[in-house]
Amino acid sequence: MGTTIDLDDTITAYLASPEGELKGALVLIHEIWGLVPNITNIADRFADEGYLVIAPDIMSGIGIVPEVGLELQALVFSADEQTRADAQPVLRDRMAPARVPEYATWAIAALKKAVDYLAAAPGVNGRIAVTGFCFGGGYSFALAGADSRVKAAVPFYGQAPATADVTTIACPVLAFYGDQDASLMATLPAVTTQLTDAGVDFRPHVFPGVGHAFFNDTNAITYDAKAATAAWEETLAFLAEKLA
Repeated sequence: MGTTIDLDDTITAYLASPEGELKGALVLIHEIWGLVPNITNIADRFADEGYLVIAPDIMSGIGIVPEVGLELQALVFSADEQTRADAQPVLRDRMAPARVPEYATWAIAALKKAVDYLAAAPGVNGRIAVTGFCFGGGYSFALAGADSRVKAAVPFYGQAPATADVTTIACPVLAFYGDQDASLMATLPAVTTQLTDAGVDFRPHVFPGVGHAFFNDTNAITYDAKAATAAWEETLAFLAEKLA
């Protein structure tokens, strides 16, 4: 269903278009593994629901092309304990370029180009939202705060980059978490207070008994079908309401 497009000379994106009625448009931000098939499949699922979806590749530029991302994911979630342990320093080294402030500045600019593309697309008429997973969930918060054209945000188990100002978010935010995701659960009360005090319509939904990456059905260790199905249905209802 989808195709690869160029946002500029350095950034490519996967574009999935609906065949029927256009309900709105969506920037879809991938996990730290990059623009892997799981993400393009999710883009196709949203397109099947009537959304024009653009999923920018913002990791290949720092060396995490999809093939590398898949290899790293396989190592981190290997059934072998020693393999998992050995993968941690490799992962930290490969992901280091994404943790510097300059990268965050570049990434937000790249994501804004995705919004530019959707804003100019026929029939969108300003009906633009953002969603993302893990790393992409964090950047969903960041893009919503940086671009007022975003009318709704749905971060999945994300934490905004330190450089992002989430208090400038002007759209409603539906955010999903698992109560076994210890690091995000520890910060959620402060995030909720910060956003609420800033007047953001923030709706955190915490699923019991699941952890990080519960939506990723390519990861047998983290995936939870019940929570994933519920989050998908809630996301579609939220987008239908906010992009109507």
